[in-house]
Amino acid sequence: MSTVEISLPSKKYKRKVTVFSAALIIVSIACVYMGFNPIGIFTEFHFVRDLLGEMFMPNYKVLWNNSSIGFSIVQTLSMAFLGTLYGGIIAIILAFLAALNTMPLKIVRVITRFTLSLVRVVPILVVILIFVIAVGPGTFAGLLTLVITTIGTFGKLFAEIIENTENPPAEAIFSVGASRLQVIRYSIIPQILPSFIANLLYAFDINMRAAIGLGIFGGGGIGFELYMATHVLHYKDVTALISLIIVLVILVEKLSDYLRRKILGEGNLK
Repeated sequence: MSTVEISLPSKKYKRKVTVFSAALIIVSIACVYMGFNPIGIFTEFHFVRDLLGEMFMPNYKVLWNNSSIGFSIVQTLSMAFLGTLYGGIIAIILAFLAALNTMPLKIVRVITRFTLSLVRVVPILVVILIFVIAVGPGTFAGLLTLVITTIGTFGKLFAEIIENTENPPAEAIFSVGASRLQVIRYSIIPQILPSFIANLLYAFDINMRAAIGLGIFGGGGIGFELYMATHVLHYKDVTALISLIIVLVILVEKLSDYLRRKILGEGNLK
């Protein structure tokens, strides 16, 4: 006598179906609320064709005919470098105040960590708008924004790097009568210095990209030139500026990798 084995869906399969169905319902409600036709992503390409026709061929003459382009590039590089330098220094100081093995006072650690978390959660566009209102549009507002975002991004990371250092060297130095500052100088700093340098070079790479974007929102630099070209509908100039920005970002990235290899003595970076 044969038996029929009934196989029911597993709990894992039911959970996946539930999540997929919920996501599909949420997306459908969002599309209806916004009046957006999702099929249009695959069918409406005429506006892209029209835009590309207006943007090509690029007007590269603007790069050397407009004397302000070179000055804007220098402004952008200066904003990225100084924002990384000042923000990195402040982030390192706050990291030592927030780390458990360098700051014995709990109240100081709590306040510092709360400050770092507060700075970290504020979006960069909100920060640039605040500084544009406070000091006016220009490179100074962009610089202050990069300083704040660098502190928020790397302050907590630096504190974790300090706390993850090895304890035996510090205990050995402390056992022979060294002060807390001497323990930090001769035990902790040699361990964290390579990581700090690598992260600050990475921060410069990130801030370079951010400085370009901040220019569109009043931060000055090459981003402001891009915004102005878009504002007056000079799309061929926009394409030329975008090409310049791509080359500039690639060069900065390669420079950052080269400096990291030279300073840290690492091999080829992939």
